Amino acid sequence: MSQGQGQVWGAFLRGINLGNRRMKMADLKDCLEGAGFTDVKTIAASGNARLCASGRAETIRPRLEKAIEARFGFPVGVVLRARDELEAMLDDHPFGIVDRKADCTRHVLMFDQPLPEGIVLDSLPGNTEILRIDPREIYIAAYRQPNGRYTEHVEEVLMPLYAKLGKGTLDTMRNWNTIEKIL
Repeated sequence: MSQGQGQVWGAFLRGINLGNRRMKMADLKDCLEGAGFTDVKTIAASGNARLCASGRAETIRPRLEKAIEARFGFPVGVVLRARDELEAMLDDHPFGIVDRKADCTRHVLMFDQPLPEGIVLDSLPGNTEILRIDPREIYIAAYRQPNGRYTEHVEEVLMPLYAKLGKGTLDTMRNWNTIEKIL
């Protein structure tokens, strides 16, 4: 991949392509390029982009959010990860402890701010398992249930966390396959 101006970032949009909050990834790419981001590539249809930008996350994120809202007409929170943060996630994920033959999906819940110290979440073994809690990520294995769904009980497992965090926390969950493709 050619690197344009700045460093590589993964931008993960929260809550798009649900209800009336729809956007085509080609339109998102055009939006981000129009806002001055370079080497923009979208990944999957759930609001994931790789881009190059100069500056720190604290300045890039508001630029992204402002451009997206101006283009699509609704506010969208963006969780950012720099290339080195994504590489560290890929190098040190906990999914190796999951039985490779298990019928499960792998997910990471990413937050824009560090989580409070000492967070503990109880897993539902064979259903939704919290594999590890890092300062800004929670790694989750979600097992196939009799109804065919995988992530049906994730919210139940995370409820104590959200009760502690309160409103205004920006997070977004991605299938691990997306994280593997972002760079």
